Amino acid sequence: MRNRDILHLAAVFFVLFITLRFAINSFDVWEKAATIFGVDDKDQVKPKLKKEPTTEPDCSLSRVCPSDHFAVRITSGAANVVGPKICFDGKIIMSNVLNNVGPGLNIVLVNGRNGKVEKYGYLNMNSGKEKDILAYLKDIKPGMIALVASFDDVTTKMTDEMREVFVGMGSTLIKSLKPRDGWVFAGRAGTENKSLLEKQAVSDDNTNIYEKWPEMVEVGGCIPRTPTEHKEPEE
Repeated sequence: MRNRDILHLAAVFFVLFITLRFAINSFDVWEKAATIFGVDDKDQVKPKLKKEPTTEPDCSLSRVCPSDHFAVRITSGAANVVGPKICFDGKIIMSNVLNNVGPGLNIVLVNGRNGKVEKYGYLNMNSGKEKDILAYLKDIKPGMIALVASFDDVTTKMTDEMREVFVGMGSTLIKSLKPRDGWVFAGRAGTENKSLLEKQAVSDDNTNIYEKWPEMVEVGGCIPRTPTEHKEPEE
C-alpha cells in the first residue's frame, strides 16, 4: 500500500507540475514555480517575436510602389555635358556611369505587362536621320512603356509627326518643347490618359543656370502595369 501511495502522490505532483507549466503566463510566476519544483529553465528556448520585413522603395522613391505598379525615376541631362539617368523597377538602365547615353532622346522601352526591358538607347536628334527616328518611334507597340530623358538639344530633328507619337503616349508638354529645353517623360503607347510623370525645364536666358542651358529636370513615381487587354508579344 505504501508503494501505491507513493506512486499516487508522485502522479499528483506530476500533473500539478504540467498544469502550472502551461497555465502560468507570467514569467515571474513561472520562475518562482520552477524554483519550487527544482526546474532549471535557463536553457529552454524562448519564443521570439517575428520582425516585419522592411522593404526599401525602388529607384530612391519616397514610398514603395503597389505590386501592380513599377517604380520609375528619370533625370534629364545637364546642358550637353552630364548625361541623363533612367531607373526602372529598382535598376539603373541608362546613365553616364554605364556609358550608354547620348545626345538627343534617351529612351527605355519596357513590356508594360511583365516589366521586361525590351530595348534602350538614344535617338540622336542632332545628326540622326528624321525618317529613321520617326520609324523607330512609330514601331513602339501599344501597351509598351516608354521612359524618355533629354540630353543636349532634342528639337533639332524634332518634327510635328514625332511630337504626335509622344502625344499618343500621354505627353502634354512635347508640343511646347523648344530648343535647349530639358524634358523627362514616362508614358504608354496607345493610351488616351495623360501622363502624370512628365516635366519640362524651359530654357530662359534670365533663369538658365548652365550658361545657355536650364537646370536638370527629374520625375519619379509609380507607373501602373499595362492592362491585359493590350496584346503585347511575349518572348
